[in-house]
Amino acid sequence: MLTEMIADGRQAEHRPWARAVVDVEAWTFACHQLAQGHWTLSALWAEPDCVHMALFEAEASAFGIMSLRTDNGRYPSVGARHAPAIRLERAIQDLHGVVAEGLPDARPWLDHGRWGVRAPLGDAQAPKAEAPYRFLPVEGHGVHQIPVGPVHAGIIEPGHFRFSASGETVVRLEERLGYVHKGIEGLLIGAPLDRAAKLAGRASGDSTVAYATAFAQAVEAACDVRVPARAAYARAIMLEMERVANHLGDIGAICNDASFSLMQAHCAVLRERVLRATEKTFGHRLMMDCVVPGGIVRDLERSGVKCLKRLLVDIRRRFPALIRLYEETTSLQDRTVMTGILKPELAQRFGAGGYVGRASGRAFDARKAFPQAPYDLLNVEPRTRERGDVDSRVWIRMREVEDSLALIARMLDLLPEGNIRAPLEFRDGEGSALVEGFRGDIFAWVRMNGDGTLARAHLRDPSWFQWPLLEAAIEGNIVADFPLCNKSFNCSYAGHDL
Repeated sequence: MLTEMIADGRQAEHRPWARAVVDVEAWTFACHQLAQGHWTLSALWAEPDCVHMALFEAEASAFGIMSLRTDNGRYPSVGARHAPAIRLERAIQDLHGVVAEGLPDARPWLDHGRWGVRAPLGDAQAPKAEAPYRFLPVEGHGVHQIPVGPVHAGIIEPGHFRFSASGETVVRLEERLGYVHKGIEGLLIGAPLDRAAKLAGRASGDSTVAYATAFAQAVEAACDVRVPARAAYARAIMLEMERVANHLGDIGAICNDASFSLMQAHCAVLRERVLRATEKTFGHRLMMDCVVPGGIVRDLERSGVKCLKRLLVDIRRRFPALIRLYEETTSLQDRTVMTGILKPELAQRFGAGGYVGRASGRAFDARKAFPQAPYDLLNVEPRTRERGDVDSRVWIRMREVEDSLALIARMLDLLPEGNIRAPLEFRDGEGSALVEGFRGDIFAWVRMNGDGTLARAHLRDPSWFQWPLLEAAIEGNIVADFPLCNKSFNCSYAGHDL
């Protein structure tokens, strides 16, 4: 049905999926489909005169984009019927000045009143005096509030958490983010392609390969260019290396928050070995700026292949003992099992990606649903669990580490010869991509100018749909378990605060 609805609209020059300008009736019908759980919201963004909505219909494995022209800067709210859209629409209002009519929560989201201008990507109005941010009220006998952040006790990004608790039990958690808003969408407008690629890769530094790959694939789709096979394999190897490094870091950090620092130490050693191997192989510990539109910038030399194979042997020898250590440590299990439960129906409703969704039974993985080379030949099968607690999110990470090691080994054996970069022929057009990063699916959309600059672009981090679920998962837990739950989600502040 999604494909048919988009086919009935006015078609735009967009690849690989269709994008169509639709009327209010079709837009409202899409909101109804989202509310009923038939479709999943993948992204929602705006330009000064229109709004765009990327949609996924799981039953038909269909993906497409609907666009709606705004009426004097207004459009029917998606969030009025589908809660996952609320924060996206609040961000649209802050950035573009485009108002969602019927939006149940119209408080500013990214705009903290410190930009010196309102709607910087829209009509750029003069700032106005902002009233203090009003958190949602909670009433009840003995209920008290605990404010945490935005400055935290470690070297982490800023975010404010307002706990309402009855004794030690969390009754409600409300987040306020936006403290690290970087204005990336504004910086991308009119940017030459090489600078735009660097900006995209810095949206969230721990996912630099995933963001750079999503942006590159969107540009390549707009330019109708196919990257060389060797470059596609190298990108996938980098993506899996990034996944392994981050999962190892997260497993250790979760255990450390449960006062089991031994696991943290062992995982940190393995993660450091991964980063050293990536630096030796690709020239940068995080592999930043290694993926560019058209391919990659540095070939995977024979010495690099040997280095990665030695790393795989080392991790495969050491990691099973860490899995047993986690599984057999009773005090650790007491903290993680049945803590911070995310119900499967919520994960499904919000389209939660990555380990957050898969630990609650949502078996979505962009490598499987919309495989790009070489994943179309590798048969990736998402790992899932049903309980949705901290323990499940740890186990998903551990199994994905094992799977990624196997994928890397296979890709190294199958690595084809050939060029690593294809020339781009610039044209006016649009493209989008969906890439599975370690947190989940990252969406990228670009509109290219014929001179190789960007007219517009949008990047959507999986954390947009995961942060609200953390609020739900912590309810009923004790305040002291919040760091554990928070780390098991490990949402990105920077990726969310684009």
